[in-house]
Amino acid sequence: MSTKHVTDTELMLVVLGLIDVVMISNLLVMVIVGGWETFISKLGLDAHPDQPEWLSLVNAGVLKVKLATAIIGISSIHLLKTFINAETLDEKTLLWQTVIHMGLVLSAIAIAYTEKIT
Repeated sequence: MSTKHVTDTELMLVVLGLIDVVMISNLLVMVIVGGWETFISKLGLDAHPDQPEWLSLVNAGVLKVKLATAIIGISSIHLLKTFINAETLDEKTLLWQTVIHMGLVLSAIAIAYTEKIT
């Protein structure tokens, strides 16, 4: 019988993977509920105990900002996983993942600024 010992790094990567899945699931729920509330019909959740706080403030602009920040959170988790495994990746991969993440951050800032001035 062989036993496999899990290192701290492997455990951290598994936990980050689970956090990533949860964040993607939350993003999906946000898109479905926010899109329905904004573009199709009101859900009629006023005074319901399970109503998300952000739902009362939702419009297309707010939904875009929330989606952008959720995508940045997911990208941050992925980038952290990449940096934890940095010794197995080449510098070009690390550089491009960082550049893409920063592009997402700058895009979210631009979306939020545009929403604020409109």
